[in-house]
Amino acid sequence: MAALPPDTRLDALKSWVASLGPAWSIDPDSCTPASADASFRRYFRVNSARPGHATLIVMDAPPAQEDCRPFIHVSELFGAAGVTVPRVLEQDLAQGFLLLTDLGHQTYLSRLDPANARQLYGDAAAALVRIQAATRPGALPAYDRALLQRELDLFPEWYVARHLGVTPSTAQQADLREVMDTLLANNLAQPQVYVHRDYHSRNLMVLDGEANPGILDFQDAVIGPITYDAVSLWRDAYIEWEEEEQLDWLIRYWERARRAGLPVAADFGDFYRDFEWMGLQRHLKVLGIFARLYHRDGKDGYLANLPLVLKYARQVAGRYSELRKLVRLFDALEGVERAAGYTF
Repeated sequence: MAALPPDTRLDALKSWVASLGPAWSIDPDSCTPASADASFRRYFRVNSARPGHATLIVMDAPPAQEDCRPFIHVSELFGAAGVTVPRVLEQDLAQGFLLLTDLGHQTYLSRLDPANARQLYGDAAAALVRIQAATRPGALPAYDRALLQRELDLFPEWYVARHLGVTPSTAQQADLREVMDTLLANNLAQPQVYVHRDYHSRNLMVLDGEANPGILDFQDAVIGPITYDAVSLWRDAYIEWEEEEQLDWLIRYWERARRAGLPVAADFGDFYRDFEWMGLQRHLKVLGIFARLYHRDGKDGYLANLPLVLKYARQVAGRYSELRKLVRLFDALEGVERAAGYTF
């Protein structure tokens, strides 16, 4: 068997934590993978002799591909909002290393079941409202039309063209553009608040002794549509719930948001439409991202989640006349033939 190539980043990380000295008393040889995400960032767990910090997390963010400063900034913003996030204990921006508090091993995804879902999602909704209520204009980048459009463009580029190997006709491209423009008009008209952008079961942690949930992977936060994080949470690409349950949890969030004075739509029907249309933008983006992770980055684990994301997208597109051209495109891409209907 060929020897594994040297991991120079890991060697540098171990040297860095050792250099922190007796203030943290970290054993560099205890370094084990904690998690990896869809970027170049990696996370390692290390043992420490410091009281109250038996384990810590070290982020490895190669400076050529990642910037630690947004993580530090959003950690401060969200922490000030009163939610539980990893605290930045030490930093080396030149090397791209951060020492963080450890929020444990238990993701929402690993713990959610019908018995505890209402409590866990209630905790997540309460934390989301606190984050949104702390919004300060200009504190984060805008989730503007250009960014929303770039995300949508991942769908035709990576899911349709690269993953399915299909070149849509001129008419199909025009239909897709029309649907995208319709979605963007709705998304941009929604009230603007802090948006985590990946507020879902893999980034929320079940904690012992601290306020649930622990919130991870927030470095790409922006100011954008108020329904976005609710979509991430209840139309999660990694776990599916019956629509009746989604509605129940969403109504409870909407009521909590109204009590907190957040600018959600006064009529739940209007809010739900915003939620669905925001969800379609996100799910088209996610189809593109998961395809890109496979074809560009060699990460095939996300392919198993494509069917659920596609199901969400089809359901919403089929409910609204303004979006039904997208259903026809999905049918064409998948070779689905539907019987013609006649109206007399």
